[in-house]
Amino acid sequence: MIPIARPFIGEEEKQAVLAVLESGMLAQGPQVQAFEEAFAEYCGVRYAVATSSGTTALHLALLAHGIGPGDEVITSPFSFVATANAVCYVGARPVFADIDPDTFNLNPDQTERRITPRTKAIITVHLFGHPADMARFLDIAQRYNLTLIEDACQAHGAEFQGRKVGTFGTGCFSFYPTKNMISAEGGMVTTNDPAIADRVRLLRNHGMRQRYYHETLGYNFRMTDLHAAIGLAQLGKLEQFNQVRIANASYLTAHLTDVVSCPPVRPGVRHVFNQYTVRVTHRRDVLREKLRAAGVDTAVYYPVPIHQQKPYQELDCSQEFYPVTEIACKQVLSLPVHPQLSRADLDRIVAGVYRYVKGTDEEQYSS
Repeated sequence: MIPIARPFIGEEEKQAVLAVLESGMLAQGPQVQAFEEAFAEYCGVRYAVATSSGTTALHLALLAHGIGPGDEVITSPFSFVATANAVCYVGARPVFADIDPDTFNLNPDQTERRITPRTKAIITVHLFGHPADMARFLDIAQRYNLTLIEDACQAHGAEFQGRKVGTFGTGCFSFYPTKNMISAEGGMVTTNDPAIADRVRLLRNHGMRQRYYHETLGYNFRMTDLHAAIGLAQLGKLEQFNQVRIANASYLTAHLTDVVSCPPVRPGVRHVFNQYTVRVTHRRDVLREKLRAAGVDTAVYYPVPIHQQKPYQELDCSQEFYPVTEIACKQVLSLPVHPQLSRADLDRIVAGVYRYVKGTDEEQYSS
């Protein structure tokens, strides 16, 4: 079976973990600091603060900006639920806006229409590795005096007009095993604001600067040195990983563009293809079954939009209608694009799609 994702753990990662175990410094030690400094340099920001997950990165970013009860935060209904959950964690209310039909990212025009006097922030999601329209979102945030948070959990190394994501607003990254680079589990907040970085550091460690002296109510959202050691090794490979993902995506698009709606790449952006997500307008789930029978794993991100999930029905979010999102949920299908695919794997994916859509033989479309 060709898996939808396959994290690569090499000898460097293994040796880095062993070195941490032998050091006896397992949590919030020198490896975490080194990872933070290296990730900040890679992104081109002054500060990067490591956390225990992408979810806690979002949670702390909102808290650091003073978002809380009575506030509204506009975000996408077409994302992993953690994006909206983080808003609820701080006592604020998530307000959804519809998405762009091509990139699946938050639509700036729809976002602006949802702004009210209670709106305090926008969380834009760089979904599947394609950057959102940051020029538009920066303009909206500045005109309405809103905090801009980037959910870049699927977009390590993605760029908008030559600038890496996570540098336009407060960036939030995840290093979960399905991401472009991993630390087994972990997250990162990126910022150029020293006050935001300081607040995130304070809140992630039980509100302590000095051991056992607590300035505020904080959390145990620290990253371990074990995770940071893996992250450091992976960061050194990220550009290579991304280049292979981009090449794999280009191959799939070149061979599938006449049978399914392939993911576009907008001018001026670098799409890093955390997922290669196509639209299938006819019997998507049957295609998925056929591909699985042919030994190709796929995934549907996301079959149910956030506003229709049970916890959000209690917030009356289910009463809203987001037509582009709801159509996308019925049509999207992610195909394998990860760096460990061989040319034979790519040909097998192409042939499997053709066999179902066109009713042709697999061999005719392998190369």
